[in-house]
Amino acid sequence: MEKKSNYLKSPDLLPIGYGERNIGTFGFAVIWVGMAIVLAAFAIGGGGIQSLSLPMVLLATIIGSVAIGIFMSIIGDIGIEHGLSFPVYMRAPFGTIGTHFPSITRGVTAACWFGINTYFGASAINGILFLLFGFDQWFICFLLFAAAQLINTALGIKSIERFADLAAPIIILISCWMYITLSDSASAGGKEIFAWVESPATGMAAFTAFMVVVMANMGFWATLAADMPTLSRFFKAPKNERNWFKRNKSQLVGNLIVMPVFNTFMIAIGAVSYMAVGTSDPIMALQEAASGFVLGILLLMIVLAQWSTNTSANIIPAATVFSNVGGPKVPFWVGVLIAGIIGTLAQPWSLFDVLNQALLIIGGILTSIVGILFADYYLLRKRRVNVKALYENDGQFKYLFGFNVAGLLAWIIGGIAANLLPMYSSLVGFAVGAGVYYVLAKYWWFTKYEQAEIIDPSDEKYLGLTVGRDWEIVDEEQLIVLPEVANERV
Repeated sequence: MEKKSNYLKSPDLLPIGYGERNIGTFGFAVIWVGMAIVLAAFAIGGGGIQSLSLPMVLLATIIGSVAIGIFMSIIGDIGIEHGLSFPVYMRAPFGTIGTHFPSITRGVTAACWFGINTYFGASAINGILFLLFGFDQWFICFLLFAAAQLINTALGIKSIERFADLAAPIIILISCWMYITLSDSASAGGKEIFAWVESPATGMAAFTAFMVVVMANMGFWATLAADMPTLSRFFKAPKNERNWFKRNKSQLVGNLIVMPVFNTFMIAIGAVSYMAVGTSDPIMALQEAASGFVLGILLLMIVLAQWSTNTSANIIPAATVFSNVGGPKVPFWVGVLIAGIIGTLAQPWSLFDVLNQALLIIGGILTSIVGILFADYYLLRKRRVNVKALYENDGQFKYLFGFNVAGLLAWIIGGIAANLLPMYSSLVGFAVGAGVYYVLAKYWWFTKYEQAEIIDPSDEKYLGLTVGRDWEIVDEEQLIVLPEVANERV
């Protein structure tokens, strides 16, 4: 029983206490600068500009970015309120074993993103080395760049924030330089930046193209929307604060202001890249539009951007998922290594060409998980969580042999519905996932498997930061509140 019970209590998955939260509003904003500047986003701009003008592409991007930013912030409260990561809370709507299915889907997706971003960064490193020394071995650059990122992430969240502090101002400056360089190249080719469209779409076709850009942006960040608690559990937030907006200030600024601004800027760079040289691959575009020292600096920006994005948005979530699946025998650093291996085996150098289509599919599947989390956390449990039971092998979240069938059915139905309507995939996934789960859980599943926090929605028993509580797992049977908060045992 000892081994079985400990399976759910890997040290890297325990709740994060108030004193361990070291990322503030500015710190998260800086991390977002690095995360938002990612080369794969350029493909959305390059695809959109083929049918829409740049202003319409940017408007669609802002709408999609803000929408997914709202989803991120809503789900991120799980980490801020209770200090719980995504795979741990997923035990509530999916069960102690069922959590592994959607979690692995998210983890593998993040690992593939890691591979894609590492490939772009490695290509940029190869370009720099070729400029300086005539060295041309991109795969060696790929392996070395991947290793450097994995080591940086394995060192912990604070090392990532320090790296972001260094990279962010450099990335901002060079992004501006990159946009200007490509815009000048496009203008020199006789193309009006804000009016040129390769094959203008009209009527319903234009609306379809517009919605594809909106959904592609939502799908692009859907992985992080589902997994935001894994990152937000490290955010500073005031104790005993019942105002949701004040408690979530750190993530709201990043998710609703910083991310939309910089994501939109990246889409613009992808669009002008396509205008300039006929491809949204910025490395190819820059090699045609710039040379010498300027090219070297711009390629350096690509390296820093991919590194900063991968650590926060891809490796941490993937490693946390794999650690949860493997239990105590798979510590966080091993999860980091697994993410690196999967990202490499996915052969990311072949994925870029199908990225936009993949984003619509991924967005629907993952936003249905976001909808289920929303319904479970807000509508059913009303933010109160029996945290102790999340770490009990035979607790209330064991359900039927470790599976919450309501959650699994809602995920399947939501994912299918989203992909039947790909033009609205992320919105459909969220709405159907939330609606189906709410009905199945409330009127069927939870009548069979009672939930303590729903039966007795006590603030003192089941809220976390709002009532000043730090959850701490201390042994196999007890969950206590830190002495500074209260002396009671839950």
